[in-house]
Amino acid sequence: MTRKGKRLALISGALAVLAAAVGLVLFALRDNIVFFYSPAELAQKHVSPGTRLRIGGLVKEGTVARGEDRNVAFIVTDKTADLHVIYKGLLPDLFREGQGVVVDGTLGADGGFRADSVLAKHDERYMPREVADALKKQGVWQGAAGEAKK
Repeated sequence: MTRKGKRLALISGALAVLAAAVGLVLFALRDNIVFFYSPAELAQKHVSPGTRLRIGGLVKEGTVARGEDRNVAFIVTDKTADLHVIYKGLLPDLFREGQGVVVDGTLGADGGFRADSVLAKHDERYMPREVADALKKQGVWQGAAGEAKK
């Protein structure tokens, strides 16, 4: 084999190994690539209890219940499905009903969600892009003027 042929074989072999490595990584992360699930997507996936997830949506009006020892229960909704969330800790100052949130935690055996952290929007116009996109898919996105945008 000539010098040029050896170089070409080495480069093509390296590219094949790189492609295989990328393929294996994508295969291993196929369910974890999504930043978060909406409550409707979670209901469709039938995720097993104990799985760590991120859930995004709106805090349903009238569902925030504060208990003893910094326990808070609320419902995250995407207007199609609801998910009961239990969180122990301090909530962000901007957390309130009707606003976008992303909660990180585990799915319980009872179908509820035990959150480890709660992320809330930071000003009147901001909502995490993933939450806004999921709400747009559902057709319930509320724009700045309050009209529904599809």
